[in-house]
Amino acid sequence: MTLQQLRYLCEVARRNLSVSAAAAALHTSQPGISKQILALEDELAVQVFVRRGRRLTEITPAGKRLVVMAEAVLANAGNLKRAARDLQDENAGEMVIATTHTQARYLLPKVIPIFLKQFPKVTLFIHQGNPMQVAAEVASGRADIGIATEYLDEVSELTTLPLYAWNRVVVAQKGHPILTKRKLTLADIATYPLVSYDISMTGRGAVNRAFAAQNITPTFVLSAMDSDVIKTYVELGIGIGLLAEMAYDSKQDLALGVISAKHLFAESVTKLALKRGAFLRGYTYELIELLSPKLTRLEVDAVLDANVAL
Repeated sequence: MTLQQLRYLCEVARRNLSVSAAAAALHTSQPGISKQILALEDELAVQVFVRRGRRLTEITPAGKRLVVMAEAVLANAGNLKRAARDLQDENAGEMVIATTHTQARYLLPKVIPIFLKQFPKVTLFIHQGNPMQVAAEVASGRADIGIATEYLDEVSELTTLPLYAWNRVVVAQKGHPILTKRKLTLADIATYPLVSYDISMTGRGAVNRAFAAQNITPTFVLSAMDSDVIKTYVELGIGIGLLAEMAYDSKQDLALGVISAKHLFAESVTKLALKRGAFLRGYTYELIELLSPKLTRLEVDAVLDANVAL
């Protein structure tokens, strides 16, 4: 039995039994993965996958238990490697941050320059995606931390900690009548074509719930994952925009006016995600504290040790 075989096993399970997808993710060949999984099944004398011809159709009950144990073994192996690197040089290494566009564009620039000044021998990688992709990156160990607003709490392999609460603004071309409203209502917003985030993205769930509670159906003419894309189409006159308050910059968004919508929607909370049981390098704790000063190493370890979210 090898770590490589366990890695192949877990990746196939993670990719909905697609050997081709697992091979692409691991940069290897489909026949190689199939051969190694068969060898593992023979060695353990346990059938992990049900097969129909060459296609995997489901995981056996015993296979499900083995996948869970294999994930734990791989996590511990990864922790050993990270601990060894930390002992060699605690201020040098790599860190992968999985996050959405909004956080990469508006949150991280506030802390990354400070972090890199403190840790010049650390190389950072930012992987952008939707919240489900962010969660998958962290849960699989491909990313050290994840930052997103939606979905992270739904993944059992993750521990989440709150970073900050935020709300929304409406943006429109300067001179647009909605900008003159003294007290904006949901009905006012629904009067116009609306440009906002994709359903999987930044706080969209809170927006949908607010409209549904008043039986109002807004017309979303365009949805995007990117705040800058939303603002671009608002500037073109496609509609009014509803976006996270941190994404509007009065110095840069000169063609747009803004009006607060925080009284119309419940606050959203952007969260930090860590894989349960993960070993964190010393500089990872430092970045987390830069993101939220209340999340000291002591606080983070207390949450990880208790295996609960704040």
